[in-house]
Amino acid sequence: MKNNELQNTWKNIDAEINRKTTDELNQYLAAKCRKTMNKFLFLLSFDIVAAVGLIVFLIFTTINREGDLIYQANNLILGVITLSALIVSFLSLKKLQVNKYNLPLKEWLEQRIKLLSAWLLGKYSKLYIVLIPVLVAMIMLSIHVYYEYKPFLEVMKDGESIYGLVAGFTIGLFVSYFAVSKIRKYQLKNLEFLNDLHEQLCNIN
Repeated sequence: MKNNELQNTWKNIDAEINRKTTDELNQYLAAKCRKTMNKFLFLLSFDIVAAVGLIVFLIFTTINREGDLIYQANNLILGVITLSALIVSFLSLKKLQVNKYNLPLKEWLEQRIKLLSAWLLGKYSKLYIVLIPVLVAMIMLSIHVYYEYKPFLEVMKDGESIYGLVAGFTIGLFVSYFAVSKIRKYQLKNLEFLNDLHEQLCNIN
């Protein structure tokens, strides 16, 4: 294992496995699978809540800036991107939860590993590197311009506002990349753990 914490966790599981019958072992591994899957579901649920909160903010601020077309356009584009992310997160949540055919645990786990691997390791898995700077810039503009209580173009002509935006963007970009990096590392560790659980299920069935 690459991760020491994961090694220790798996050693504890091995110790438990040695003391269980086949039926008990299947139940034990099923509980471990679902507990690990719940970690992914929690993060997706948090994404959904955050996206809904941002959309509400964008709607409210856009309505209150009637006539400021550039500001409204920024919010509209950001809203479309956020709504798209919300839909993807919601559909992902449903895909991970649904179990239409009451599949055996091994097949159930295989399906979810396949989905998670596509999201975390597929060809679009690095898209966040490009999207984060765009989203941070647009969110900063939306928040900063709104609380300046001035039209978009006036804020862009104000030197102090520009400095504030640049500073906010730099900090926001660093925090966003740091947070996403930590979350991805956590998700990849859990995915590796699921793969190990699947391997164990293959060995006992």
